[in-house]
Amino acid sequence: MSVASSVGLAENNKYIDDRDYRQVLIVVITSNRGLCGAFNSNVIKEAMQFAEKKYRTSSEPVIVRYMAIGKKGYDALRKRNVLMEAVPNKDIIEQPTFENTSEVAHLLMDGFVSKRFDCIDIVYNEFINAASQKVICKQFLPLIPEEKFEEKDKTAHIDYIFEPSKRKILNELIPQNLRIMLYGALLDSIASEFGARMTSMHQATDNATTLIQELTLQYNKARQASITNEILEIVGGAEALKG
Repeated sequence: MSVASSVGLAENNKYIDDRDYRQVLIVVITSNRGLCGAFNSNVIKEAMQFAEKKYRTSSEPVIVRYMAIGKKGYDALRKRNVLMEAVPNKDIIEQPTFENTSEVAHLLMDGFVSKRFDCIDIVYNEFINAASQKVICKQFLPLIPEEKFEEKDKTAHIDYIFEPSKRKILNELIPQNLRIMLYGALLDSIASEFGARMTSMHQATDNATTLIQELTLQYNKARQASITNEILEIVGGAEALKG
């Protein structure tokens, strides 16, 4: 960040172009399969609320589009009749490689640079542990320099020698950082999906075990009642024959 401040990161940089939000894209990362509890529904719900809170209150009209990475997110958003953007690689969830993620990241960066989108956000599940996940809404573009780095740069006036030039380094690092950011969000989502599915299947197993125990008890009671009735009928018939 010291390099960024020394060359004026917020000036004349295509990824820091802070402009009025007219065209917005929200990237929603979900799973391809269900059986993972509220994992997907939480992301969809948070994405819709996030868009409503951040953009619908604007005095100027804002067009919000969605890009769904994951079949469950695509199906849910399509049912809501929202504007959708196609994902260049639909197998990204099944094959979460850095190369496949970079293809999507390039599409997002090109869309922002060409001013097709004025702001791009990412909504996904952040992995906390195997039993819990947290829905994160993060701004992907434009980049916003963190204030703590700016304050630190004001007190530390150290000029380093860079090779190649500082601006060239930034032009290489920023796109790479954006690709890594999207890749990290994808891996976080996949890890969260596994945790959510494990928890959901564990709860389903416990519920099934409890249900089996209850049904077994009811079956044994019904079986015992049937046997008792048969014995009573036999005894009653024998007594009738004696009489």
